[in-house]
Amino acid sequence: MATRDYSTRRMAIVKAIETKLKGINGNFPYRSNLYNNVLPRLKFWDEVEDFPAVHISAGSESRQYQGGGYKDRFLTVTIRVYVSEENAVFALEKLFEDIETVLEDNGSLSYTDQNGSAQSVQQITILSLDTDEGALEPLAVGEIICEVRY
Repeated sequence: MATRDYSTRRMAIVKAIETKLKGINGNFPYRSNLYNNVLPRLKFWDEVEDFPAVHISAGSESRQYQGGGYKDRFLTVTIRVYVSEENAVFALEKLFEDIETVLEDNGSLSYTDQNGSAQSVQQITILSLDTDEGALEPLAVGEIICEVRY
């Protein structure tokens, strides 16, 4: 069976991000501890039982066609963050900083595609960060939208 030159790598990239975020353990340089509570899918708010929690999902994907048959792919990834603490907004901000550190330190994130080949992304760009601004305290929810170019 011939391998395909181009196939989506959405879940492989989400899984690689999940693995890197699980390294947020409260030890330097991190300010938060996720206790390995990172999932490669979104959950509804009422399904979240353990805090802090990070849920990752792949969103829309687009292509940019270059010369010579080359394609750049752009995958939107949503990282939803849930915390439950007395000062929930501050806890969310610390966790956002930790996640941003992981994403910046892994701008050329390595992953394995469906054919078992080692691949890496070209760039991870954070497009937006958003929070509930304390409306649910002692709970807080935030969302990071990033674009992965591969």
